[in-house]
Order: sequence, then structure tokens, then C-alpha cells
Amino acid sequence: MSAIFDEMKGVNGSVRAPYDELSRWLKEVPPDVLDYRRREAELLFRRIGITFAVYGEADSTERLIPFDVIPRIISGPEWQTLQKGLTQRVKAINLFIKDIYGAREILSEGIVPDDLIFRNPAFRPEMSGQSVPHDIYVHIAGIDIVRVDADTFYVLEDNARTPSGVSYMLENREIMMRLFPELFARHRIAPVENYPDELLATLKSVAPKTASSDPNVALLTPGVFNSAYYEHSFLADKLGVELVEGRDLLVKNETVYMRTTQGLKRVDVIYRRIDDDFIDPLTFRPDSILGLPGLMSAYQAGTSTLANAVGTGIADDKAVYSYVPEIVKFYLGEEPILKNVPTWRCREPDHLKYVLDHLPELVVKEVHGSGGYGMLIGPTASKVAIEQFRAKLKAAPSNFIAQPTLALSTCPTCVESGVAPRHVDLRPFVLSGSDRTRIVPGGLTRVALKEGSLVVNSSQGGGTKDTWVLDK
Repeated sequence: MSAIFDEMKGVNGSVRAPYDELSRWLKEVPPDVLDYRRREAELLFRRIGITFAVYGEADSTERLIPFDVIPRIISGPEWQTLQKGLTQRVKAINLFIKDIYGAREILSEGIVPDDLIFRNPAFRPEMSGQSVPHDIYVHIAGIDIVRVDADTFYVLEDNARTPSGVSYMLENREIMMRLFPELFARHRIAPVENYPDELLATLKSVAPKTASSDPNVALLTPGVFNSAYYEHSFLADKLGVELVEGRDLLVKNETVYMRTTQGLKRVDVIYRRIDDDFIDPLTFRPDSILGLPGLMSAYQAGTSTLANAVGTGIADDKAVYSYVPEIVKFYLGEEPILKNVPTWRCREPDHLKYVLDHLPELVVKEVHGSGGYGMLIGPTASKVAIEQFRAKLKAAPSNFIAQPTLALSTCPTCVESGVAPRHVDLRPFVLSGSDRTRIVPGGLTRVALKEGSLVVNSSQGGGTKDTWVLDK
């Protein structure tokens, strides 16, 4: 693993330009003041009620995601490169999903193997030949980015189903503005608070052509027991749209309606936070009580837009991810602006052999895994864990990919002993409308709070930071 790049101090210890003011401020502010503000932030989060649940825990109590009060700073030029790369990547992913449910040119050209798509549990044959409004499948994408040096950003994974975390991006900014006005005064920071307006504009832009000039949008949630329910209710409130469950809706004449006190009201766009499996018991899982019977018939009739479309999970697959550079070149005729992490596909015998020979050096992930679960981080794993993974790989190689252990960048973070570097990633949110692509500057920075840890997921004890893009 190469030397760790610190985003504030670089590799040689001299403060990088975007962090000049923050570095000066950190030297001025007494440690007890920083600690007091940290505790104040925690109190505010607790009062607001920003919590999440971790499934499968014996005490599945709601938890607070730890918040770090030292912001992460990205310069304007760095952000411009990221923005171009994100726009390019999501555009290519949308064209890829349209193609695999349509003409399948990328498969007939042999660029992506057929079986990777057709045997994939995230592939939805029900979407084959189905057109969607404005040919947009991924309206909201969360693209996870890591940094390894001053110039190199890698895409770690694509989240094209129901990416979460944007409520934390918005709340983090609000709390920072409240607690550190003097630090804000020293910087020109691009705003993120317009995200709900941008999201609503995106959703309205993809309404079916049969919708009225002011389309009706609703946010469909699985309900209060979902781990991201706080975010669902938060976003519905910020967007000014109804938060609905399947039981609040009905399908009549292949059109979706919402039950209201004034009678039935047509729903044109459904921002759904329910997985494909549960969205319509007549098409997918018949035991689902979360979705809406007949929703797929309305969708296929073109009277409602689902954001994101059904079947977008194929782009979340980590083996499909490894083909994204080829996908960008195939559909756009361009070189990818953002790099992929080099990836070994264990489904290929020569890749599998390499991975088995180098397990202690690699990170091995399940192709459908998420949340930091079901993965092996070779350099920090015990011999027993490595051998257990070796057996898993031999038994079902196509379920796994492997990657080198990246030297993720670090940012200054407030810990019990004071301020110390901790590893971070970044999830910007890319909104694809029929009119244009919108990306608010920044995104959700997740931070691994345990010293040396590379796992930033909140379900694994990670925290979040405010992300400042300098507006100059």
C-alpha cells in the first residue's frame, strides 16, 4: 500500500491551499471549545431525531450516526473535475440500463457477457422491451468516491437503486452553520440547501407526457420500521410532497391514485424507497405488504414514472461495475474521466487464481453486498477469516470480486484524544432529469472513526462530516 494522502497536510506535511483557513482556525480554537461544540452537535442531532436502525442486532435500537465537526474541504477545480466525471458516468449507466432491457447491443458486441446480466438476481426480465418516460432509469444516483492522492479520485461503487444519505448531507450543513458561523465567514462555500428544489425539479421533469403541467409527486416509503425512514419523512417534508405507503395508493384503469380526504388524486411521479422485490405483489413477491398491487401495470401503461426505475439494481452489481470504463467508451465514445478501482472478477478462472494466491493483500466483496457486510479486508483479517473466505470463493466464485487495498485519503477528525487523521469517502448525489443533470456541490462524506479502519459505513461504526466545496 502506498503512503497515505492527508487532504489537509498532503504527503509532506505542508498544509494544502484549500485547508489554509481551517488549519489556522484549528490552531486558534481551544480543544475544550471544539469538544463542547462536538457535544452540542450530538445534542442537536438527538433532538432532531436523526437516527438509523441496524437490522439483525439483538438490541435493534435506533442509533445516532456520529457527526464530526471538522469539515472536509474540496477546492473548486477539484469539484469541477468530479462533476464532469459524475455526469459522464451516470449518463453512460442510464444508456447501459436502457440497452440491456432493449436492443442489448453491448451484449451482442461481446463487451459485457450475457450470463452476467441474465443470471443476475438484480436483472428484471419484466422490464425487457418496456419503455420508461424520457428514457431515464436512474434519476437519483449516489456514486461513492475515494481519493488516493492530490490528483486521483476513484469510483468505489455505483448506487443506482435507492441511494440514501442525502438527509445527512443537508442536516450536517445546517448544524455546522449554526455551530461554527465564524468558520463559515472565513470561506466561500458552495450551497447544498437547494438540493430539495433540484430533486423536485428533476422528478417533475420526468413525469409522463400524459401528466398535467404541474405533475403530482409522492414519496413511497416501506414505513416506519425501515432503517432510512427518518430520511424518507425528512425529504417528503423538504420537497413538499406526500409521504405515502402502499396502502395509501390504489391503481384504477392502469393509473395510480392517492387516497385523500378530498377523494382520489392522481400520482404522476413516485419517488420510491422500496426495493423492486416488494413494490408490487402481483408482479414480484406475492407476500409483500409494502407495495401497491397493480403498480407495474400502471408503470407499463406509461401513466406513472417510478424514480428510480425498476431493474436499475443491475448497475449496483460489483461485477458489472468492473465493466463501467468499457460501458462509458461504448455508449459515449469517450475515455472515462473518473477511474474505476482495478477489479478481479472471481467468476473468471485466471482472476480467481490470482485472488486465491494473494488473499492476504486484497479486499474481497460480495457482488450484491452493501453496508460493509460480507467483505474481507485481507491485510487486517485473521488467518482463520482468510481461510474461511478462501472456501467461500472456491464454492461460489461468481459471487465475489476482489480489489487492491487502496490507501484511502484521510481528513482531520475530532476524536477523544484531540484532532487526528481518519479515512474518508464521498457520496455525491447525481440527479438526472429530462432537461439536464443536476449535482449539488459536495455530497455526504463518511468517515471511519476507528483508527486505521477503512470501513466508513454507518452500520459498521462510521460517522459523517460536512463537505465544503470552495466556491471560487
